[in-house]
Amino acid sequence: MPLPSSSCRVAVLVGPERGFDVDSIDPTIRQQLEQHVQLVDYETAKASAETEPVDVIATFAHVLVGKELVTALSPSRALKAVVNYGVGVDHINLDEMRELGIPVCNTPGVLSGATADMAWALLMACARNIVQCDAYCRSDAYTVYRNMIFLGRDVHHKTIGIVGLGRIGTEIARRAKGFHMRILYHNRSPNKDAEDKLGATLVSLDDLLKESDYVVLVCPCTPETTGLISTPQLKLMKSTAFLVNIARGPVVDTDALVAALQSKEIAGAGLDVTDPEPLPLGHPLRTLDNVVLAPHRGSATAEARAAMAQLVIDNVLAAARGTPLLTRCA
Repeated sequence: MPLPSSSCRVAVLVGPERGFDVDSIDPTIRQQLEQHVQLVDYETAKASAETEPVDVIATFAHVLVGKELVTALSPSRALKAVVNYGVGVDHINLDEMRELGIPVCNTPGVLSGATADMAWALLMACARNIVQCDAYCRSDAYTVYRNMIFLGRDVHHKTIGIVGLGRIGTEIARRAKGFHMRILYHNRSPNKDAEDKLGATLVSLDDLLKESDYVVLVCPCTPETTGLISTPQLKLMKSTAFLVNIARGPVVDTDALVAALQSKEIAGAGLDVTDPEPLPLGHPLRTLDNVVLAPHRGSATAEARAAMAQLVIDNVLAAARGTPLLTRCA
């Protein structure tokens, strides 16, 4: 396989500010790519775009990518690919990329297990009051054993409702089967494999919300799923049910969720993502005792992040060589 030319220019964009601090993500990415391609930051790429257009854009930490950005960095529209670190691509305007004929790839598969584990960590923390128990054990209040404090809820033999039964959702269902749970799911299309192997049952969103003891959101964030869970949906849930969101913050109406948690309309929530993210200081979700919060850590294991980094490297080099991308999503 031919090696890419070192003249291949790759714009590395990190976070909302489109910085160049890829080492904060994983230093191996820069180290490996610099052996084969020329890495440039946003300002350098933009200033020299007319004479040296960018060949590949590599995005990290939810950089907004659309026609305007592509035109600024590659006015001749010579861009070979947008390579995204992460499976979610809601920050990339896929319609505009298709219009421009620019392929987009992400890092699916390698993070499914880790993200499913995170969903279960939040689910179990909610069900068994782990955060509250930890705080209590560290406090001066814990001086004698008390039998009936911090009573939780069973997980085994309960009903889990998974909204979005793709790769990650299927891994969540696989774990639920080990807990002898009844598995309901809501999806754009049936997942026959999960039905056959895991006993999952496809239902409407309303029925899933009404019947589930644990509702786990794993769907992509799209115009159709933005605000998918709001006041009407929360009212359908059991008062003893928990909501776990590992999808994207905007899938849930934050104000509606706060109201439901404050009134105990639902038992609690485990949130790896929020809207906005991070939450402002003093936000009610930071203070409610029936919420478990995590700072968007779904795929954050050493193993998953190493695999994600390698996929980014492989996809960038494939684009530079002109060979097929490994994980094209659009």
